[in-house]
Amino acid sequence: MDNRAVPTVLHPPSLGHVPDIRLIAVDMDGTLLDDEKQIHDEFWPLLDELAARGIALCPASGRQFAALRRQIGRPELVYIAENGAYVVRDDTEVSSETLSLQTAHDAIRILRSAHHLDTGTVLCGKRSAYVERTDDVFLAQVHPYYARLELVDDLIGVDDEILKVAVHDFGPVEQGAGALLADVDGAVVSGEHWVDLMNPVADKGLALRHVQDSLGVTREQTMAFGDYLNDVGLLDAAHWSFAMDNAHPDVRAHARFVAPANTANGVVRTIRSVLGLEQPS
Repeated sequence: MDNRAVPTVLHPPSLGHVPDIRLIAVDMDGTLLDDEKQIHDEFWPLLDELAARGIALCPASGRQFAALRRQIGRPELVYIAENGAYVVRDDTEVSSETLSLQTAHDAIRILRSAHHLDTGTVLCGKRSAYVERTDDVFLAQVHPYYARLELVDDLIGVDDEILKVAVHDFGPVEQGAGALLADVDGAVVSGEHWVDLMNPVADKGLALRHVQDSLGVTREQTMAFGDYLNDVGLLDAAHWSFAMDNAHPDVRAHARFVAPANTANGVVRTIRSVLGLEQPS
């Protein structure tokens, strides 16, 4: 059943007071972005207002760092990329959790042998992302998430520091590629058609704790928004945790609060409500 079909939360939650928020971590797909993968126009003035108040906003995504920088365009922000495996501030690395080449190569071979599944694999390195499947149908799923992408003959021959193996499954990922990699330490379902394999210690929660340490911000001064299973660690690392109304049921149950859906500009509206800011007309 698609739990995203009918919105149930129409208004941002009321906390009854304005907390001391210094850091806001925001997932992208299904959270900040609408279903057309666009950022609402009201986000940009809010971003400027947060900066003026000394509140850092941190995009936190499974997307590549270069893709996040392309879409947000603000080098001064702290970016959590590759589901937490890569954290960058002012275009300088804050932290990274790389994946062993042996683990990456083993996963690639497992996926190659699964002829019953329609999948494509992205090998995500610090310099670029790499694919060996080159048909337009697959690349259409990849290009929005990877601004730096190289086509190669053999993923196992790539020479780069590896952050993640990302797999797009054109079928239901939890029954397909997700199940295939379920016993591999570090595999996490990150979307309805994506499963990611990372260093087992890497997740958005650890990355957010690195950001908190770098900025001198506490968990109690942190808000976080997410919608899918790869966001659970992010929500755990923030005292003020918000699942989107369109979130996976397990994520909704995990968060302290529920925000209006991504299609209802829920992130911007909730931030304004929590901080006591005037809502846009």
